[in-house]
Amino acid sequence: MQCSWKAVLLLALASIAIQYTAIRTFTAKSLHTCPGLAEAGLAERLCEEGPTFPYNLSRKTHILILATTRSGSSFVGQLFNQHLDVFYLFEPLYHVQNTLIPRFTQGRSPADRRVMLGASRDLLRSLYDCDLHFLENYIKPPPVNHTTDRVFRRGASRVLCSRPVCDPPAGSPDPVLEEGDCVRKCGLLNLTVAAEACRERSHVAIKTVRVPEVNDLRALVEDPRLNLKVIQLVRDPRGILASRSETFRDTYRLWRLWYGTGRKPYNLDVTQLTTVCEDFSNSVSTGLTRPAWLKGKYMLVRYEDLARNPMKKTEEIYGFLGIPLDSHVARWIQNNTQGDPALGKHKYGTVRNSAATAEKWRFRLSYDIVAFAQNACQRVLAQLGYRMAASEEELKNPSISLVEERDFRPFS
Repeated sequence: MQCSWKAVLLLALASIAIQYTAIRTFTAKSLHTCPGLAEAGLAERLCEEGPTFPYNLSRKTHILILATTRSGSSFVGQLFNQHLDVFYLFEPLYHVQNTLIPRFTQGRSPADRRVMLGASRDLLRSLYDCDLHFLENYIKPPPVNHTTDRVFRRGASRVLCSRPVCDPPAGSPDPVLEEGDCVRKCGLLNLTVAAEACRERSHVAIKTVRVPEVNDLRALVEDPRLNLKVIQLVRDPRGILASRSETFRDTYRLWRLWYGTGRKPYNLDVTQLTTVCEDFSNSVSTGLTRPAWLKGKYMLVRYEDLARNPMKKTEEIYGFLGIPLDSHVARWIQNNTQGDPALGKHKYGTVRNSAATAEKWRFRLSYDIVAFAQNACQRVLAQLGYRMAASEEELKNPSISLVEERDFRPFS
């Protein structure tokens, strides 16, 4: 009787062990699906053959800078790119957008948006695991032997322009290259070598302006394989409009025409402004309500606060991430926030007088345009603490601040 009891117990324990193994295997495989590629009809070779990843036991920090175009995201990206223990990528989702948009036959419909976001999440998940080969699904023409010269803005990543990833001509000194020199002097990018450089670093940071809202990242935030922390960068929409009008002159031609003639064009595309405000408002509403899934994972940063006190705000960001602030980052801030504005004319440059840059929009927009923007974006302006300019005189008076003092504490 005693032997029978022991046999039953052993069988029960064995059954539990088998079920546990099956559940873990199923979970790992189900988390490695690639809906973005499948829905887009792209090859799934890398997805199917790729490994199934364990839970993130090392607690490598995965950082996502969530921003929009002309909000100061290149500057924020450099706060991580300059850190010696961070592997930084500049806008890898460009490749997803560039590959999928030509396949959309009905414009940017809700279905198209779901495909784009699904593919973007798959790629981000792989890149955070230093699986750079997955990026090959979206590089055109396809890399040969995992080498390519088509990675978007490679030169904006210090690691991708340094040895051993960079392979300069024999006899060259260890390169510290400007972005424009990187591709020319480093040769083809070997994604296998780049992946190894990624694995050698403790943290991975990615900047994107191609994810509209933090809600779109929930699947990644809750993914147990990742230790994802989201830095949402926002800027006064009036400043974004002014900067885009100056940078993307053809796309924003009608806004410049309004400024030049004083008359609002009848065919002005107001969604170039309102989409930014709606995305900001929706995303910030989620972040500031502090849902449980964002606890310890979300920090809201106003560009204006960073521009006025770059060192203090950077220390707060690194404190939220739990990463020691590298001396190279501090030195870069000192060298790049007190610069001559004439040196910051490149549209994606980062050398500038940061405090002056944040206020420049007030002298680049007419009051009519500002009043229109304030009316269209009043909800998000209130949410983020941006004051309305009540008159032309108030707009052009730099002694009157249009940024309220707000303390957007990280959700921890």
